Amino acid sequence: MKFTRVLTYTILIIYALVTLYPFLWAVLAAFKPYKEIVGGGLSLLPNEPTFDNFKYIFTRDPLFTRWIFNSFLIATIGMIVNVILNTMSGYALARIRFPGRHYIFLLILALMMVPGQILLIPNYLIMKSLGLLDNYSSLIIPGAINFAYIFMMRQFFVNFPKEIEEAAYVEGLSKFGTFWRVVFPVARASVATQAVFVFLAFWNEFMKPLLYITSPHKYTLTLGLQSFQSQNATQWNYIMAASVVSIIPIIIIYILLNRYFMQGFRVGSDK
Repeated sequence: MKFTRVLTYTILIIYALVTLYPFLWAVLAAFKPYKEIVGGGLSLLPNEPTFDNFKYIFTRDPLFTRWIFNSFLIATIGMIVNVILNTMSGYALARIRFPGRHYIFLLILALMMVPGQILLIPNYLIMKSLGLLDNYSSLIIPGAINFAYIFMMRQFFVNFPKEIEEAAYVEGLSKFGTFWRVVFPVARASVATQAVFVFLAFWNEFMKPLLYITSPHKYTLTLGLQSFQSQNATQWNYIMAASVVSIIPIIIIYILLNRYFMQGFRVGSDK
């Protein structure tokens, strides 16, 4: 039994190192000069650390900062809209009785099985008919709700104690007031879990900006990185630096919401 456990941990550690090594190499390569990267070798630590790569991408390409701002704006607005609409929809399906509620829930379950790629062309045609192409709205509106997170929030509220809501009603709160002042704060773990994944989805989205956005100054960071890479095809030091900058907001969001993120997993496990 002890040998099996040691063998299992050994395999997992080796697998973790093999998986982690390319990521660490890419991050540390952002601090290496070009000649050191193309010189070969698998050394992680740079022999001549430099910040010139980062200085270059922010000073030589005037649109790089704009791309970061565009992605952050779209991801933040998309996250806020999703959190509000998904959470309210989940609460309505769990707590409010109205005609057709069961069929709507079944429809949501069915739509969860539809691959998002199938909707790219229909969404493009709709955005074109509405005159929203080359506009940030074309990236936010089609992703304003997510059926998977509506389902997740609905399952959370189904198991939410009704006694808390009944106490709020006794105190004179309306259904809307109970949701915002009592239910929503208590659901912060599930909400934060949802917020992390939604922000990551908007931040990492590539196909929708590629289809909908045409003006270079409106590019998101993912689309801008492709443009940047085509302009600096062999300059791996600049490409690595740009890639590292693109993951910094993701790390910050995860650090800020990590406590609630882990609570959300534990709550889901307990239920």
